[in-house]
Amino acid sequence: MKISSDWHIHSRNSCDSAALAVSDLVREARQRGITDFGVTDHIHTPYNLPDLDKSRAEYLGSKPSARFHFGVEVSCVSQWEIEQVAKGAVTNPVYGIRSGGPGGGELAIGLTDRDIEKYRIEYVVGGTHWPMYVPLERDAVIRDYHRQNMFLVAHKRVDIVAHPWWWHGHWQDSAGDFTAEPWFDDFKHIPRTMHDEFAASAVEHGKRVEINLWAMLLNSRYPEGFKRQYLEYLAGLKARGVRLCIGSDCHNAHYEADFAGAGRMLERVGIGEQDLWVLAPRMT
Repeated sequence: MKISSDWHIHSRNSCDSAALAVSDLVREARQRGITDFGVTDHIHTPYNLPDLDKSRAEYLGSKPSARFHFGVEVSCVSQWEIEQVAKGAVTNPVYGIRSGGPGGGELAIGLTDRDIEKYRIEYVVGGTHWPMYVPLERDAVIRDYHRQNMFLVAHKRVDIVAHPWWWHGHWQDSAGDFTAEPWFDDFKHIPRTMHDEFAASAVEHGKRVEINLWAMLLNSRYPEGFKRQYLEYLAGLKARGVRLCIGSDCHNAHYEADFAGAGRMLERVGIGEQDLWVLAPRMT
């Protein structure tokens, strides 16, 4: 399968370690045969909105074609931390507030309808990125991640759910790899009922679910056995009627991913180019 679209790309304006200049993205996407794509820098809470100003300015400076789009990636956060950040209760909350909040509290995203209009955002990618103040214990994390995924897939401002069941940080071994918790030794630790509920909501709300390349399929820190199970999970979403899309999740200084290798992986579980959502070109 040839991959020719990518809806999750970070520029150097993102608040994390991303380093890609938009002009390089445009040139290198063309070289790699990526014809429909978008830049999606991070917004965790409104504290990050100045980064979006810079991202939008660099995007416009590239004189974007009708098939190069302006998006954003929002994190699932808590309403509590949105309020704390608004009050100035913490210093430099680049990643929001990752401890001290209420477990099971109200979830939120740090992007409003007004922000979407102001920055002319064409689509929103929403991702679960961290536990929301729950114990770092397998079952608690699984329940919390499912709750966040369900929140995002039903949210009116989210168009694409990013990398469901991505995990980083805690539970790395001495080599930096993930081999056991929370679900790397066996993806079946996540109940099938959660997958069924998530898929049904994606279909009900007309949402796309991302096939993430760098963070999931090509992640060198994840076991190969887990990746095989994850591919079957993606095929199961397709079988349930969920529309899928590609996201490289590129954070590098150059736009690169093993698109051909990822295409072969997807072909093995029956996912083809016809199964991938593509945003229509802008009207000019």
